[in-house]
Amino acid sequence: MTQAPAPPRATRRQHDREIVALAVPAFGALVAEPLFVMADSAIVGHLGTAQLAGLGIASALLTTAVSIFVFLAYATTAAVARRVGAGDLPAAIRQGMDGIWLALLLGAAVIAALLPAAPALVELFGASDTAAPHAITYLRISALGIPAMLVVLASTGVLRGLQNTRTPLYVAVAGFVANAALNVGLVYGADLGIAGSAWGTVIAQCGMAAVYLTVVVRGAHRHGASLRPDAAGIRASAQAGVPLLVRTLSLRAILMIATAVAARLGDADIAAHQIALSVWSLLAFALDAIAIAGQAIIGRHLGAGDAKGAREACRRMVEWGIAVGAALAILVIASRPLLLPLFTNDASVTNAALPALLVVALSQPICGIVFVLDGVLMGAGDGPYLARAMVLTLAVFTPVALLVPTLGGGLTAVWGAMALMMAVRMLTLWVRARSGRWIVTGATR
Repeated sequence: MTQAPAPPRATRRQHDREIVALAVPAFGALVAEPLFVMADSAIVGHLGTAQLAGLGIASALLTTAVSIFVFLAYATTAAVARRVGAGDLPAAIRQGMDGIWLALLLGAAVIAALLPAAPALVELFGASDTAAPHAITYLRISALGIPAMLVVLASTGVLRGLQNTRTPLYVAVAGFVANAALNVGLVYGADLGIAGSAWGTVIAQCGMAAVYLTVVVRGAHRHGASLRPDAAGIRASAQAGVPLLVRTLSLRAILMIATAVAARLGDADIAAHQIALSVWSLLAFALDAIAIAGQAIIGRHLGAGDAKGAREACRRMVEWGIAVGAALAILVIASRPLLLPLFTNDASVTNAALPALLVVALSQPICGIVFVLDGVLMGAGDGPYLARAMVLTLAVFTPVALLVPTLGGGLTAVWGAMALMMAVRMLTLWVRARSGRWIVTGATR
């Protein structure tokens, strides 16, 4: 964020209106996503413990497989927003279609890999003999919906780039309702058991993808954009996504290392870690909504050649990130005694979770800056820097986290390492933002 005088009050109010208009619906759509898993768990849980255990294993595998390709949303948002800013809507939609075609190709590849590998993957997760068949059934059926899930990611990126976060909210809510209804009907009405839950989710995801494709195709017809696959465009979308894939894999590695270290501390600590991680993930939705607004707004400003507007928007969104992070910190600190009974009545787990949650709370203003600047640099198409910064963060975090069992400190030290990780991310992103090197104007970077 290059040093610049504070923008006039009217400009700040305009930025505020834009941020709220994009971030609030984005937050709703983000929260709707985990409700899919919650609904499946609630319905399958009544079938039996083995079925629920199988669902847990299969869901973890599916979530990992899909989250790896979240770059389909991020890279598409930035690329489409730039062309919107440049005033070239046909090219913006054409760019979005390239991302959607890439999603379909990747989805087909994942199906081809996942179907035969399902038993081995379930065994790798240590599934019991009673849970494994249910996990394999759910995983193989749900894998058929992965292309639709990836199309939803890419299409969401298209609409965000077009400065439209309301449609993804409506589709997410409708998808959740359809998923719950289909699960109940197929699991109990049709007596399909856990297979019915998987088919219900596949049908709901395909329905969501169909709605998104209808919206995008109508936009393409309206603006005369081609719908045909373009090899060069698909290749460019893939190239833009590779650095973001590296960033995502590095972040997933950090979370896995933290969980593995917590597991070595004992049952109470890993249970408390799961609580802290759940709270941290929930708070991340609020901050990620601002980041999504940042991707769309920054991409549009840079596409329009408005470097000054991009700097001012970046500055205002950082202020929003700090403010929201501080509010979340106060909320968590005040609600800790009320939060923990929702998860457990075990005193040993509560004693481990209380100080960990305090660290989670105190790190939220830092998280606010990190999420916002992450979104700003994504919107600017600065993926290669984000990849390098996250690899560096992983390199700093790993030895610190692995030393926790040796040096002591328990779960609080694990979350201290997580706070350090966020501080390193903030430093690397802040240095880049201050340098101004992310500011590259034009319809393409």
